[in-house]
Amino acid sequence: MTTMAPTAPLHGSYQPADCRFLLTPIEGQFLSVEEKERRIQSGEAHYSEMIHREPAPSADYLTLFETLCERYAPRLASEVRQLAVQLLLDYGRSDEPLVLISLVRAGTPVGALLRRALVDHEGQAAEHYSVSIIRDRGIDHAALDYLLDEVGVAARRIVFVDAWTAKGVITGELKRDINRYNANRKTRHKSTIPAKLAVVSDIGGTADYAATYEDYAIPSGILNATVSGLVSRSVLNDQVPAGAFHGCVVYAELAEHDQSQAFIERVAAHLGEFTTPDEMAIAENERLRQQTLMGEMLKQIRKDYAVDDINHIKPGIAEATRVMLRRVPALLMVRDTQHPDVEHLMLLAAEKSVPVAVRPEMPFHACALIKAMTHEVAHD
Repeated sequence: MTTMAPTAPLHGSYQPADCRFLLTPIEGQFLSVEEKERRIQSGEAHYSEMIHREPAPSADYLTLFETLCERYAPRLASEVRQLAVQLLLDYGRSDEPLVLISLVRAGTPVGALLRRALVDHEGQAAEHYSVSIIRDRGIDHAALDYLLDEVGVAARRIVFVDAWTAKGVITGELKRDINRYNANRKTRHKSTIPAKLAVVSDIGGTADYAATYEDYAIPSGILNATVSGLVSRSVLNDQVPAGAFHGCVVYAELAEHDQSQAFIERVAAHLGEFTTPDEMAIAENERLRQQTLMGEMLKQIRKDYAVDDINHIKPGIAEATRVMLRRVPALLMVRDTQHPDVEHLMLLAAEKSVPVAVRPEMPFHACALIKAMTHEVAHD
């Protein structure tokens, strides 16, 4: 593997001010979803080493995306404003910009919108970078080094941004790895990076800042590259030179289907419609309640379906959507098949012949199980 210094940011299909990806473009070496799943589950390869080619969303699916945008763009704008206020209450207003580091890819549109809210409606300078974090591999240290050493951002003004939490796996990965990163750099830098995460929907109850604890269909959560700047999820394999940012594939062939910048503009148009309170209490009791509800439900699902690997349970609308689009699903569970927020999931389940179970007791609207490739998942 060759060694390479990090290169300049790329913008994907976003306006440069809205998003700077700290990623290294690589050529796509695509596998089928089934082959990728087999290699992950056999231990042959880590999920971050492989990628499949993303298809264009169908016309029916885009119609559902449009419906969700109509329904939830104002709500999402309000929640992004709430996050902006929470951050300013904690970090303080300053001439120094807030540095938003969104987690590729789900966090990317939220980071772009949060920057708009801070700059255009709160009078606070802010910069937005989107950086890779990978389960079991941590956050991209080359990207953090670039921001601190090359760009010269203030470490104490950094906050991490994602769209949602689920089981809290990425929250834990982020906090552990940032603590390790700070410890390794403490001899060179007086200021450490706060291991703080801001999300729109904190159904796992693990974020530091959240606008809601409710599971709902955030519109950007039902699409992949076509709402994330035409950028793939991050890749970390032999194609990525040592010392470079984590890799990505740019899906230029999906440009005609791209919704990325249009989605930002659509939600941003509502950011000025809300008067945010001067003070916002963080509902610690509610957060702890969410953690308890999530933990108990995961335990029950694991027991009911004899799931060996907790990573095969993906709770929440957005995580279930990821399974239906990017993995090999065994089962879709929904609280109510008629709820409009799961309509896209029901469409995907029908297209892929995935069985659907109704679980009205779930504290979230949907949950998907990844199919165990070595044996069939048991069903009650």
